[in-house]
Amino acid sequence: MRERRRLRMGILALVSVVLLGAIPLYFGIRTLSHDPVFDTLDELDVPGWAAVQPVDDVSGSRWCLLDCRLRERTATSERSPEETAQVYERALTGNGWRPWKVTRCPEQPAKGSYTCWRRDELTLDLWVREPACVPPPVDGEPAVVPSPDPATAAEQCSGSLVSVKVRNAIDDERTRPQPSTDPSLTGEDPFPTISEDPLATPTPSPS
Repeated sequence: MRERRRLRMGILALVSVVLLGAIPLYFGIRTLSHDPVFDTLDELDVPGWAAVQPVDDVSGSRWCLLDCRLRERTATSERSPEETAQVYERALTGNGWRPWKVTRCPEQPAKGSYTCWRRDELTLDLWVREPACVPPPVDGEPAVVPSPDPATAAEQCSGSLVSVKVRNAIDDERTRPQPSTDPSLTGEDPFPTISEDPLATPTPSPS
C-alpha cells in the first residue's frame, strides 16, 4: 500500500511539473514567434474595405543577428488608390507615425502613392497603387488575357493594392548619411541597382 501511494504521489508530482513547465513554455514560444509590429498594424484605424485579405510576411532576426527583421504586409482595397492612400495616411498619423521626407523614398520611381514614415525605432514604407489587370502565370501556365469587354475589365481591375514594409531604423540605410552621387567624386554610383518593385530588397551593383 505504501509503495502504491508513493507511486501515485510520484506520478502526480511528475504531471504537475510537466504542466507547470509546459504552459509557460507554450506562451514563451508563442511570444517569440509573434511579431508585435503586426499588432501595431492591426491597430491602424482603417475601414474594412481598405484592408481586405491581408497577408503578412517576416524575415530576418528580431535581435538583428546578421539581418534585422523585415515585416511586410500586403492587402487589397475595394476603392481607388487615392481614397485608400488617404485613409492609411490618416490612420498612420493617428497611431503616432510621422511623415518621413527622405531621399530614396521610393528607391525608384513608382506608380501610385508612395510615402515613408517613422515612429520610434521603426521606419515604414506605404505603397498604394492600382491593381495588376493581368495575373502572373501560375505553374508555368500562360497568363490569363483580360476580357475585351470594357465593363468586365473595369470590374476586374477595380480597387487598389496596398503594400506596407516596416524595418528597424538602425537597419534602414536611409537613416544614415547619404554619399554624393557625383561620379567624379565617387567613381561609381553608390546607390544599388533596384528591381522593378520599389519595395524589393536592393541588389548591389557589380564592382
